[in-house]
Amino acid sequence: MSTVKKTLTPLPRQQRRREVVENDEFAAFARRIIRAHGRRVATGDVEALRDLVALSADLDQAITDAVIGLRAFGYSWAEIGSRLGISRQAAQQRWGDRP
Repeated sequence: MSTVKKTLTPLPRQQRRREVVENDEFAAFARRIIRAHGRRVATGDVEALRDLVALSADLDQAITDAVIGLRAFGYSWAEIGSRLGISRQAAQQRWGDRP
């Protein structure tokens, strides 16, 4: 019988993965919203152009936050890079020096 509390014992790597729920649908929704915003700007809403461009910076920050979170969750640079279609070295160079 083990005296170690299960809640304090780290789970093996395979069990730490969270169940992915509706990510594909959520991403598709976000893409539809961004494309709709682009179409709105294209119909003459020049004032909204700056907001559309700002979405690019927001998206870059969201990706950075996601990568930092995945690293904290235990994913390797190789796993992250493979999902992005880049090498582990490229992923680490882009996002590695973050707090």
